[in-house]
Amino acid sequence: MDRYFALATLACLILLVMMRTIQLKKLGIRAFLFGKMDKKDFLIPPFVILYIYILLGSSFQWPVLGTQLYRSQAMSIIGVVFCLLGLLFFGYALISFGKSFRVGLDENHPGELVTSGAFAISRNPIYVSFILVFIGIFFIIPNWILLVYVLAGTCLIYRQIKLEEKSLRSIYGGAYEEYCGKVRRFL
Repeated sequence: MDRYFALATLACLILLVMMRTIQLKKLGIRAFLFGKMDKKDFLIPPFVILYIYILLGSSFQWPVLGTQLYRSQAMSIIGVVFCLLGLLFFGYALISFGKSFRVGLDENHPGELVTSGAFAISRNPIYVSFILVFIGIFFIIPNWILLVYVLAGTCLIYRQIKLEEKSLRSIYGGAYEEYCGKVRRFL
């Protein structure tokens, strides 16, 4: 049952992003800008497809790449808790983002600098949510390939944060610097 929960968690994240993007599009805001500034972003989808396949395979008894590292109901429960925390924080971050939500960098039409709600806890609550979910899914499905995904995903997220920070500094200047002095990058 917990493997289905891991799969449902990932599906919820994807659906929430899609729904928010569609809502903003109806308001005339182009929120999906994936790959516009960094063409290397298009290397990510094949790895996402493999990740989803591993989750599906583990949930539905399909042939799966990689081997399970351990079996522990306690770790699985901890994984469910991480996934729930990640989903809740993600939802809170989406609400906090308001009309400023973007998938990708938008230097031409940025929204306002958001510093309240989830952004008063972390400068990157969406990414923190992703990391919580990735770790939770690994605890539920302890496949060594998923461990590699957690580590590589965290490195890619850190890289993306650094790119976004550079962009935010050029857009918002001193207001962003002041915000950085008050709120941590992660938690």
